[in-house]
Amino acid sequence: MSDVKIDEAVNIIRDAGGKIVGRTRLQKIAYLLMVTGLDNSFRFAYKHYGPFSEQLAFSAKFGALFGALVEHQDKTAWGAMYSTYTVAAGVDTVEANPRHLLASIAVEADSIELELAATAVFLFRDGYDDAWKETAQRKPEKSTKVRLANAKKLLEQLSSVDVPIPLPDNLIH
Repeated sequence: MSDVKIDEAVNIIRDAGGKIVGRTRLQKIAYLLMVTGLDNSFRFAYKHYGPFSEQLAFSAKFGALFGALVEHQDKTAWGAMYSTYTVAAGVDTVEANPRHLLASIAVEADSIELELAATAVFLFRDGYDDAWKETAQRKPEKSTKVRLANAKKLLEQLSSVDVPIPLPDNLIH
């Protein structure tokens, strides 16, 4: 239980404006906060949807169980389940700062393009010279030319935020 970090999960949701739709989106926002030096709460490994933190997943689940955040589950049109996370009443949203700015951009992004962008960053940091090519190979059904181009634009937009550790420039250009 000492690995559960409820407050840190709540802070990520709060910094994203108080609401995050989708477990994958929560994971990718947390990962991008970590790689830019804006958060070091969670450890990430590669899973099917890209960077994933089991610790964050448990922290969000426990946060919902203990009332620190609200998780509403619903079905997509095709029957898959997804979660919407909101901070519980009484948790203040934050003023504009780099964490809030980066999380706010990511929360508004297309979820698949956010997944592709975060995956490319993860793979680049893992030593892949052509992280976009590796991302496309690992996610062929999602990696259309338009989505990859938009994922690069998303990274460019995220890189406009003044962060301690800039996103890799060669992933953007």
